[in-house]
Amino acid sequence: MDEYNKFENKRQTRQNGTDEEMPEILTNPIYTPAFLREQIGKLMRVEFLIGTNNMVDRIGILQDVGASYILLRSFENDSLVYCDIYAIKFITISTTGVYGRMANRMYF
Repeated sequence: MDEYNKFENKRQTRQNGTDEEMPEILTNPIYTPAFLREQIGKLMRVEFLIGTNNMVDRIGILQDVGASYILLRSFENDSLVYCDIYAIKFITISTTGVYGRMANRMYF
């Protein structure tokens, strides 16, 4: 089994748990992690504040969301980028859905 399939199996196992087993921060969309979990598979640009005045951004497909992190699949080199959720200031989410479908076809 390749690394991507191992990752997907772990993520699906976690996501298939009941809401009672998961903390509210991951199930109630008034919290950022739960809202972002609803956006998995979409193309997005995420902007981070590093230090007091340095903004950097990353663009990719949202792969997974935890209580304190997000995982983006980078277009540059098809790697996973682990991102600190507390440094995020802005997220631009693609509404076309085209890229999410393209990403799914790449791996299935």
